[in-house]
Amino acid sequence: MNNVIIIGSGPAGLTAAITCAQKGLEVYVIDEYMKPGGRLLGQLYEQPDGTWWNGINESNKLFQQAVDLGIQFYLETAVFNIEKKDNRWKVYTDKETFQTTNLLLATGAAEAPVPIPGWTLPGVMSVGAAQVMTNVHRVKPGNRGIIIGINVLSSAIAMELKLAGVDIACLALPKNNQITHESAHPKKVLDSLLHVAHMAPSSFVKLGSKLMKNNFMKELGVTFFPRNGVKMWDIPIQLKKAVIEIYGEQEVAGVTIASISSKGEVIEGSEENIAVDFVCIAGGLYPLGELAALTGCPFHYIEELGGYVPLHNEQMETPVEGLFVAGNITGIEGAKVAAAQGRVAGLSIAERTGQHQLEEELKDAIKQVADTRKNAYIQFHPEVESGRRTVQMEWEEYWSKREQII
Repeated sequence: MNNVIIIGSGPAGLTAAITCAQKGLEVYVIDEYMKPGGRLLGQLYEQPDGTWWNGINESNKLFQQAVDLGIQFYLETAVFNIEKKDNRWKVYTDKETFQTTNLLLATGAAEAPVPIPGWTLPGVMSVGAAQVMTNVHRVKPGNRGIIIGINVLSSAIAMELKLAGVDIACLALPKNNQITHESAHPKKVLDSLLHVAHMAPSSFVKLGSKLMKNNFMKELGVTFFPRNGVKMWDIPIQLKKAVIEIYGEQEVAGVTIASISSKGEVIEGSEENIAVDFVCIAGGLYPLGELAALTGCPFHYIEELGGYVPLHNEQMETPVEGLFVAGNITGIEGAKVAAAQGRVAGLSIAERTGQHQLEEELKDAIKQVADTRKNAYIQFHPEVESGRRTVQMEWEEYWSKREQII
């Protein structure tokens, strides 16, 4: 039986694996993708100090470190069931069945689809797919495209596509309906956009983000937002235009875009066509918790963290004995936060084996997670710290109720 099984080889899984191996534990890492690294593989951006964060290089470093420590990887291996028998986890994959007493789920996040008329045409993809094609496989998704959905993820990937020489006509909103209401409302979108304004080379955008600190200023910002958009990285950001249809016969030929009011309502007669050969849809990310649901771990819906997250504490333990979580399965944040959580999870697992006293090291690692979050260059939700406090409150309430029952 293996000491530790980790499902997911992203920044959280790799860092946790390295931490466990450094403490003398035998570690198996399982991932359905052909390469380790997870969402690290597609990331490329300039940091405040002028250096470049290259996700492929970072994942290669972590992978080599893991291999040098003797960690065994099972890539291109899909997990289809998890169950617990006789205090041991049984992990069923399409290749073989694994067993362990310590299981870490670092399954990351998935993209939320946003339905747009015409979205089944060849040439329509998620914004994350375009990122992987460009940054990982070095294949352009097309010559000229449009991104539907304005959020932290789409803004960052638009910059990456621009760096790769891909022409982005603009970032625009989806048409307002019951599904897209949050992502189609200009004021709500502006809130998220302000959290990536510091990445823009435009001093106008940076200044505007500092001025709009309250709701009144945000209302003014939406009302007087230029009809032709504001450019970030020379890409128009269209807060007052929405894509109402993707058109083409056998493949994408273009989109129909229309002006919208400050409440997201389409202004009739303002429709125009824009010729593009690919379309990216950016519906945001949500925690990928299906495997955790198989374990009987309780979940809570926390908007600030991107959706339903498995209940866990600061040590990355769940209420289910021997089950740990780390990374975006616990809430949508950046790769550096995920890696910091992976270290905490690795230390918690090592301490659980009884071979080490790691209380002080764990405290330092937990503090490092908080510091990394506070200084994160990209934040996916402005109230993420509030979301984390909610998780901790739910954790305390869960055990309080358990004690009352006992």
